[in-house]
Amino acid sequence: MADDKKPILRREEYRAQQAAQRKKQHHFRKQKEPVVVEVPDDVDVQVIAEKTPNASSEKTAQDKMISGSIWMTAGSVFSRVLGAIYIIPWLIWMGSNGNLANALYAKAYQVYSIFLVISTAGVPGAISKQVAHYNALDEYEVGQRLYRHGLVMMTLMGIISMLIMYFGAPVFAVGSPQLTMIFRALSWALLIIPILSITRGFFQGYSEMAPSALSQFIEQVARVVYMLVTCYLIMKVFKGSYVDAVAQSTFAAFIGASAGLLLLIFYYLKHLNYYVGVVQHSKHQLKISTNQILWSIIQQAIPYIIMDAGISIFYLVDQYTFNPIMLTIHHFSKDTLDSLFALFAFNANKLIMIIVSLATAMAITATPLLSAAYTRNNTKVIGKQVNDMLQLFFFVMVPAAIGLSAVADPLYTIFYGRGPVGIAVLKLSAYVAIILGLYTVMAAILQALYQNRKAIWCLVVGFVVKIALQYPCIHLFQVYGPMIATALGFIVASTLMLRAVIHTYHINMMQTMKRLLVIVIFSALMFIVAWGSIKIMQLFLNPNSRLNAMITIIISVVLGALVYIYCVLKTRLADKILGAKVARLRHLLRIS
Repeated sequence: MADDKKPILRREEYRAQQAAQRKKQHHFRKQKEPVVVEVPDDVDVQVIAEKTPNASSEKTAQDKMISGSIWMTAGSVFSRVLGAIYIIPWLIWMGSNGNLANALYAKAYQVYSIFLVISTAGVPGAISKQVAHYNALDEYEVGQRLYRHGLVMMTLMGIISMLIMYFGAPVFAVGSPQLTMIFRALSWALLIIPILSITRGFFQGYSEMAPSALSQFIEQVARVVYMLVTCYLIMKVFKGSYVDAVAQSTFAAFIGASAGLLLLIFYYLKHLNYYVGVVQHSKHQLKISTNQILWSIIQQAIPYIIMDAGISIFYLVDQYTFNPIMLTIHHFSKDTLDSLFALFAFNANKLIMIIVSLATAMAITATPLLSAAYTRNNTKVIGKQVNDMLQLFFFVMVPAAIGLSAVADPLYTIFYGRGPVGIAVLKLSAYVAIILGLYTVMAAILQALYQNRKAIWCLVVGFVVKIALQYPCIHLFQVYGPMIATALGFIVASTLMLRAVIHTYHINMMQTMKRLLVIVIFSALMFIVAWGSIKIMQLFLNPNSRLNAMITIIISVVLGALVYIYCVLKTRLADKILGAKVARLRHLLRIS
């Protein structure tokens, strides 16, 4: 059987061989010959995967998780930060209509996000998982066929979704001509984003996170540039309507998606020889028809639709219930209610999604790795990877959220101007971000382990909790109510998901819980330092000034970050979670 088996080439080996052929005059480091393992016909593929050098060890999986998370985190954070920074000039140019523009933007995006999830049909996540699954079996050709057929499906889904959103805009806008215009401007992006998303999923299936991260950044740059240019021209040069400016700002999603897709196409064509090469060295033992491939995509995509839409569905409940419930408490005008809605649905949400994107990046990285381990039926590796994933999540997310809460005062002032209610909403939202992030990671873990029904059931239970608590929470806590109901709903959902994983794979969470406790303690110390430095500086600097707020936040963030970094390096906690390479940083900082 093994005599006619073609060798399995690693990506680095294949590239080196190609480079050697093109540039024979250069000296390259000698490549190791791929090893072919002789196995009898009755040996399961798991044995092959575990005994060949191509199989990933636990350490390699952890390295991939960390490096992949770094790439995806960098791309997500930079794009989110850029997507938040534009708010400063954007709101200045909007003038007195700033909060109304924010509310209009937020309402349009909540509905659009649901359409976005449906139009992508959960395929990017499914493609990532399935490509990794077939790659682990050395069936690269099947994974690439999966991508090609999925690409056709996504193109059709994008066209259908765009047409529904464009012509159904008056219905979704509940008769509002302003929202109708915004929905139609947004609908054009649905033609591009499904193709962009599935292509990212293809690269992620190969654990190639750099293309996705770079395309995210380029997408955001193009989007923000178009937004700011059109907003300035409409509001300042032509003295136009803020509604027209918002419409062009939402159409920028189409511009950004087009730029991101062009980058991915360039990357694919540049490495086309590699993708052709791995197909040639596939086993070609799996015979799967086109119909089977399409059905496989649909089966895996439906749960991703539901889970990816989870947060958006919770926010959609807020959009359609906040104003009616608030009117039963106070007789506020529509503009006042829209301004209050903007405080948590846009202003705070725009900033906390920067740190939620950290969890999203980790989830994207974890999916193909866990799927590969599941394919090999290696429960020990699965248990370790789940623990590693959760520890990495807490290590990054907890200090980020607590730090955001500490600097909420000057941060909110920089973006939206000083406002006590807005600052308080941002502080609460920062802690809610941890819960949203945990849901994102746990949903990805369950789906990567093919526990789709359990994941959906947990989300449904959390959603029922959200609906049940929505009215009492808004009645008791008013503008803070929607966030509290959302937090409680996702706490229930995430707890049930975590319990399902622990029960199924008998994972020992004791080490993770101990390290989480240490992380919380270090984060609390960081909070005290950052918050205390802000209060001291506000005694000498006017807190209402954006410039002073910028100075304050830079100093407080640096001081707080240094405290956290020192603590995790001094106690070797960073080494245990991130790996031995952290020792270089400790040596550089001369921390013994």
